[in-house]
Amino acid sequence: MTNATEALIRIVDLHKSYYDGEAELPVLQGLNLEVHKSELLAVVGASGVGKSTLLHIIGTLDRPTAGSVLYDNQDIFTMPDTELSRFRNQEIGFVFQFHHLLPEFTALENVAMGALIATTSRKAVYEEAEALLDYVGLSERVSHYPSQLSGGERQRVAIARALINKPKVVLADEPTGNLDRRSSEAILKLLWDLNEKSGQTFIIVTHNRELARQMDRIVELVDGKVVL
Repeated sequence: MTNATEALIRIVDLHKSYYDGEAELPVLQGLNLEVHKSELLAVVGASGVGKSTLLHIIGTLDRPTAGSVLYDNQDIFTMPDTELSRFRNQEIGFVFQFHHLLPEFTALENVAMGALIATTSRKAVYEEAEALLDYVGLSERVSHYPSQLSGGERQRVAIARALINKPKVVLADEPTGNLDRRSSEAILKLLWDLNEKSGQTFIIVTHNRELARQMDRIVELVDGKVVL
């Protein structure tokens, strides 16, 4: 695991509320956080405390009610929507508890899909996708469909898909929550190896304290804020 002090992401006074009619439901309430380059960061906390909401905002899948999210000192939510979408596709990778692979496409096609949007070279994309599947240990499964893969194999495909555009940061929401212990340990080892070799930053939301203790740093959310 890599330790670094240079901030890649700064989150400043972040608020997020949802509304049920006129009733405000505050989730994040003035949250502040720095995430360092090449860091493996675990985010923990009770259910409903806002961990996934925070991850979605960092990943630009949702917008804050107030506050700022800065990547390399750039406030990303000042970008126009088209530029923000391009930033998301190029700079951020996502791994979820449920892999969200498209069932009608092979492992290779699922991995390649995100990069095909941003390039004209299909050959180069498929070569990179195949190399990533080989890296995650699925070189014999490239032409298999998700229904033909185990849960651990599907999550490996999802990790390869998250890496196809060489993002600066990978966001993982309970990446081992749907897996047995052996598969979970294999996925964790893969994430550590990726962090060590690529220097990518990983932010991992988890209920698993044992998993969290193996990260570079743990932050805990309580009442919509980070507690130190």
